[in-house]
Amino acid sequence: MSTLARASVEELAAGLAALPPLPEAEILRAPETGLVMVRGRAGGDGDAFNLGEMTVTRCALRLGPHIGHAYVAGRDHSKARLAAVIDAALQDAALHDAIMRAVVEPIAARQQSTREAEARKAAATRVDFFTMATMR
Repeated sequence: MSTLARASVEELAAGLAALPPLPEAEILRAPETGLVMVRGRAGGDGDAFNLGEMTVTRCALRLGPHIGHAYVAGRDHSKARLAAVIDAALQDAALHDAIMRAVVEPIAARQQSTREAEARKAAATRVDFFTMATMR
């Protein structure tokens, strides 16, 4: 679900378009936008504190016998609906492998390459203070 939540609506729509038609989804909870409190920890493992609020859109629907849920950052109702459809379709054993290959794995690979590129960019600006201290 984290891969779907971080994907763009275009990626989700393109992935679903590559699949055979799915049954019509029955909306259980129409996409709705609200706020959630985001919590953090001092130093990563210290005391928890309220960092602030974040806009989130959620959706729940039924696709055949399966129920799909989605929570996505922001206000994009179509993204929440598409993510919920994919979540429900992934629960169908007959569709699971095809959806993983056509939708989830390509998106996950793109997200991983983006993370690696950002890590390389950050590593290029790394300063080794120990080396600087011994250069005097």
